[in-house]
Amino acid sequence: MTPGPPAADAGRDVCVVGGGLAGITAAVRLADAGHRVTLFERRSELGGATYSFDHGSLVVDTGQHVFLRCYERYRALLDRLGSTGLTQLQPRFSVPILAPGRAPHVLARTRGLPAPAHLLPALAGYSLLDARERWHAIRAAAALRTVDPDDPDNDRRSFGGWLADHGQGSRAVRRLWDLITVAALNTPAEHASLALAARVFRTGLLERADAGDIGRPLVPLSSLHGRPAHRLLTRLGVRVATGSRVERVEPDTTGFRVAIGGAGGRSVQDELVAEAVVLAVPHAAAAQLVPAGASHDRDDWQHLGSAPIVNVHLRYDSAVTRLPFAAAVESPVQWVFDRTPASMTDGQYLVVSISAADDTITVPARRLAATYAAAVARLFPAARSARVLETFVTREPSATFRQAPGTRALRPGAATRLPGLVLAGAWTDTGWPDTMEGAVRSGHRAADVVLAHLVSSNRNLEGTR
Repeated sequence: MTPGPPAADAGRDVCVVGGGLAGITAAVRLADAGHRVTLFERRSELGGATYSFDHGSLVVDTGQHVFLRCYERYRALLDRLGSTGLTQLQPRFSVPILAPGRAPHVLARTRGLPAPAHLLPALAGYSLLDARERWHAIRAAAALRTVDPDDPDNDRRSFGGWLADHGQGSRAVRRLWDLITVAALNTPAEHASLALAARVFRTGLLERADAGDIGRPLVPLSSLHGRPAHRLLTRLGVRVATGSRVERVEPDTTGFRVAIGGAGGRSVQDELVAEAVVLAVPHAAAAQLVPAGASHDRDDWQHLGSAPIVNVHLRYDSAVTRLPFAAAVESPVQWVFDRTPASMTDGQYLVVSISAADDTITVPARRLAATYAAAVARLFPAARSARVLETFVTREPSATFRQAPGTRALRPGAATRLPGLVLAGAWTDTGWPDTMEGAVRSGHRAADVVLAHLVSSNRNLEGTR
């Protein structure tokens, strides 16, 4: 993010509620414009959904987050935080696909070919589908390039229905399309919005040859986002108040009164007056904080719902794979990540990420650990002889909103009916799925709305003098 010129009305007080990627982005932009910014975060560290915690000798991420080369706003934020060197970006899209009893199949784009031809050899040679399925997949990919992600009619359709209409049987959906859909949208194709799926596939894979190259963190997420953001914001003069829960936001003659409680839900301890407020919190929390009448669609936000992700953590006494990550089909495993370099010096630490985990979220940890240790052993022969030193499970019941058909109509824009009260978060209407890129884009939009409001209110003030 490149700092803009100081605003004409620099020095106004702005409050950002929420220290995730959306809130961090908005706070940086507003501080760059010269405003006095206070950021409140209920947790002890910034980072929002992308944070880490200690588990014995391990540093554990709440979820396994990867990004794509086309995540331009997110990658610009990493540059601003000084964190880009703590990630690794593939030179070209390449994903090992595992299946029990089979050698890995590497799905990769071809260098030197323009989009969408860069994926033609990969689809034509995809060994997990038969020749007929591969041909129909190629035709469906070509047709998907014409689907407009911003067309409301496409948002009301299911991706699964569209795939069926384009010759995709259940095996092709399971072995090809859902590899991406479930990971990117946290829901299978049959329950996903066609518009959001089109955004994923068109932007990430079909329109630019290098857009889908995968990036991954080489350090725990708190070291990638939260701590560098705290340092940057402090350097910019932002007051960062962690361990502080915002209890109320009320309009006032001078702007808004923001009531602050403790992280443990203690009574109101402080109050701040701000001329503008950015609510960069999940939709359920935003609905509680937005004053009545400030947003006509506040009652609709509950219908966005939530979708869970479960992570099964497996620590071995020896290495069981050299792959940094892989996807799997015909297995309980969806994606598996090697987190050893970020957390251990010997043995191997794997994390199995299970998206769209409605059937998994309440399963007892012991049963999950046994199921997924056995599933990993069927994918990696070396795991059959390695000793499992430890297993544990982390759960994210509300990892994303449900990215189902019709959800775009429920996603609000940044502005509310109260000038100066602005929404941010990947759940708002960014046109993108609930991803790190969507969160950062929402922070930029929120900052744009706040800056325009402050300029406008300054002009109105000048006109009354």
